[in-house]
Amino acid sequence: MTYQEALDFMFKALPMYQRVGQAAFKKDLTNTIKLCKALNHPEKKFKSIHVAGTNGKGSTSHMLASVLQACGYKVGLYTSPHLKSFTERIRINGEEVSQGFVVDFIEQNMPSIESIKPSFFEMTVAMAFNYFAQQKVDIAVIEVGLGGRLDSTNIIEPEVSVITNIGMDHMDMLGDTLEKIAFEKAGIIKESVPVIVTEKQKETEPVFVEVAKKRNAPVIFAEDQVYDEIPLSDLQGTYQAKNVKGVLTCLRVLTELGWEISEDKIRLGLSQVQTNTGLKGRWQQLGSNPLTICDTGHNKEAFQYIVDQISRQLYSQLYMVLGFVKEKDLNPILAMLPENAHLIFCEPQIPRALLIDELKAKTSKLKQPKTYIQDVNEAINFARQSASPDDMIYIGGSTFVVAEIEGL
Repeated sequence: MTYQEALDFMFKALPMYQRVGQAAFKKDLTNTIKLCKALNHPEKKFKSIHVAGTNGKGSTSHMLASVLQACGYKVGLYTSPHLKSFTERIRINGEEVSQGFVVDFIEQNMPSIESIKPSFFEMTVAMAFNYFAQQKVDIAVIEVGLGGRLDSTNIIEPEVSVITNIGMDHMDMLGDTLEKIAFEKAGIIKESVPVIVTEKQKETEPVFVEVAKKRNAPVIFAEDQVYDEIPLSDLQGTYQAKNVKGVLTCLRVLTELGWEISEDKIRLGLSQVQTNTGLKGRWQQLGSNPLTICDTGHNKEAFQYIVDQISRQLYSQLYMVLGFVKEKDLNPILAMLPENAHLIFCEPQIPRALLIDELKAKTSKLKQPKTYIQDVNEAINFARQSASPDDMIYIGGSTFVVAEIEGL
């Protein structure tokens, strides 16, 4: 089996949420437990940090991994989805898992895969856990895929759990109120394991307090913590300030648990996140003259920060290249788009994409000038050809739009 054949098998034979949506969402942990049992329980062979939340969990996971790396630890990092390459999902000290390991894992475990019939995500989680166990990582940072309680990653017993925040996203699967969504995310809280909640929200605070109390888990709200200094991260975007506070609180708890983490290494790790972990797509500058920025933020809460950040930039004309997935509630996002923007709508190449014709119908009443170009990179090129050096181009709306940017 070649690496391409392994990828084809995973993408075609296994339901993949990123591509098809709810049809790939499994409502229990049975398959993951069966698969990890067949692998001799790799999830029990390494220490971990579990990170959930509507927004900020990817940035938080990468920041934690970067700092622990700077402290000299061998650090696994599991995140999703990937932007360019499947191997981005599984890293140790920033190095992506080898294509050879992916092939070997599928070949060696094909009987179990064929009998258990895991989803794409369930198999990827098992692959990551197996890799981290084989490579004997000191600790792994594990990002939740969707929700928490029923997420495939939720079979680990972490040192610390982190919940970044709660927003109205994936309501078709997680619930239609902040409280219901918080309950799903609170599912990662384990018996006696400290949980950090990055953002304090009046609707969700009681949910976390109640679940933590039932599980005898200390709950710490990062907003309540006091720090002499908040080190800067190399991740741009005003929204990262809250994430950093959650990271610092998690590191403080790890220190109390005996992990050796110094303030110098925290500063170093936070200043080198992109270099250490390869994180992309978080208020990432792709060019200047015109200033060109991409960001994977794709829901109402993320767009509030994005629009605020755009308002802080200096530019003559703003071009926004945007595409979305079809289950997204677009109205709150469209209502936030700057009035001075030229909107260029496109369509990422996935089955879940909101099609151009549907986008036209949903955006017809917007007062801003609008252009519709199906191909993501053609839309970006149109923006670049239209823009003057003192203009700004923003590319986003969906992780899958950012994933298609040529040369990212």
